[in-house]
Formats: sequence, C-alpha cells, structure tokens
Amino acid sequence: MTRRLIAELARRPAAATARPAVLQTLTPRETEVLTLIAGGLSNAEIASRLVVAEQTVKTHVGRVLGKLAVRDRAQAVVLAYESGLVRPGQ
Repeated sequence: MTRRLIAELARRPAAATARPAVLQTLTPRETEVLTLIAGGLSNAEIASRLVVAEQTVKTHVGRVLGKLAVRDRAQAVVLAYESGLVRPGQ
C-alpha cells in the first residue's frame, strides 16, 4: 500500500506550495530524520547514516510524529511528500 501511495505521489506534478507551519516546528535533525523516513529507511539504517544510536533515532521519530500530529510513519511520509519537503527521486 505504501509503495502504491508513493508511486501515486511521484506521478503528480510538483506543486509550488509553501511549507506547512507544522514542519517549521521540527528541529533541523528532526527534519533530516523525516526526510530519511520518507526515503524508506528503517531506524537502524537512519542510525547508521547519521552515526547515532538506534534509540536516538527512535526518540527523534517519536518527536517527529508527535509534532506533526500523525499516528505512524506512513502518515509522516505522506505529509513529507505533500508538503514538498521531499520529492520523488531524491
């Protein structure tokens, strides 16, 4: 289901919209973690990429979900694409 959602978002033309205010509540590290989540990376892969402990990534993910008021990673990915934070092919 997630792959179909991402494929659908990839087919849509890029929208020139302002970034939602809710994304502005994220720290630079949280924004980086959200971008990596949207790229399909697991917590372990994100930890390896950022050279931090997996527990640190879990903490960041929890804060991202809380600040964005989404219930899971899938909703966070949708928000990241819809807001223009990430674009297909990045």
